[in-house]
Amino acid sequence: MRKTLTLIALWALLAAVPAAAQGTYSIDTAHSNVGFKIRHLVARVSGEFTEFDGTIVTDFRNLDASSVEFTITTASIDTDNEKRDGHLRSADFFDAENYPEITFKSSKITKKDDDTYVVAGILNIRGVAQPVILNVDYLGEMQAMGGTRAGYEVSTTINRQDFGVSWNRTLDQGGVLLGDDVEVTINLEVVKQEAGENS
Repeated sequence: MRKTLTLIALWALLAAVPAAAQGTYSIDTAHSNVGFKIRHLVARVSGEFTEFDGTIVTDFRNLDASSVEFTITTASIDTDNEKRDGHLRSADFFDAENYPEITFKSSKITKKDDDTYVVAGILNIRGVAQPVILNVDYLGEMQAMGGTRAGYEVSTTINRQDFGVSWNRTLDQGGVLLGDDVEVTINLEVVKQEAGENS
């Protein structure tokens, strides 16, 4: 009897995870964004990358079978200031001509609590690869616009010095122009690829 109850409880637990939570998803870039903030003097300046792509493989019943790959076009940086964006694309910062892409590839995904996950992986900026941790909130999934869609909010903080993005300016009155910590927030709406679709 106890064994039967255990099997029923296990079945109920598995049934609570929607079948649609398993599969390969591509990013709907029209409904996603990659943003960042960095300290400038005593305020925070924000920006974004407007060109990016990626693939998310999810299996909430077996996280070892899940993965994330993400690519950002470096030259797509946009801080709403043309002169500043040109400087950021230069060798002082991202050196977009020689390093046209920023990439991330996951190595391990773990569940923190309900709908919250921790994704460990390797981030590559300017040819420098460093381990980073992404905090991921799963926002849910639904059928809409002719397909299965899921939402995620991703956040992390990185030190730009770790990736060789080290330009700064010392101020006459002391201190420096820019901070080192960069707060990154990525909002993703992803679409499940149907069987037979290319990844």
